[in-house]
Amino acid sequence: MSGGEVAGLLVAVFWAILVSFLAVVLVRLAQTLRATTKLVADVTDRAVPLLADASATVRSAQTQLERVDAIATDVQEVTSNASALSSTVASTFGGPLVKVAAFGYGVRQALGGKKVPEQDTDRRDPRRTVIVGRTVPAARRRKRKG
Repeated sequence: MSGGEVAGLLVAVFWAILVSFLAVVLVRLAQTLRATTKLVADVTDRAVPLLADASATVRSAQTQLERVDAIATDVQEVTSNASALSSTVASTFGGPLVKVAAFGYGVRQALGGKKVPEQDTDRRDPRRTVIVGRTVPAARRRKRKG
């Protein structure tokens, strides 16, 4: 074999190895593309129903918010009506009721004619003092004072 034939054989072997390597790379790339296509299809199949459910949920929430808004508006209207009614009742009956109550108190005082007797300090027990509904011995009071 001559030098040219050896060189041609080496080039042919190199091209065969290169073509084999490229074929393996292309086969792996095709497998990866198939797996990616399947993955995208699966994600699409699962995502579309999820998006539909999310859209339905958003629509339902919007409907509920509209209902709550209507209820809040009605409550605000009822509150303002109740406030107006309360003001009307207070202005209509408030003054006369105070006058009737004062008149009744005056009549009771006039008809009763009894005055509340003032307590005689001599009749009280000098050892005890009443503070906020409790009886405290006078000795304790003296100790606090001095």
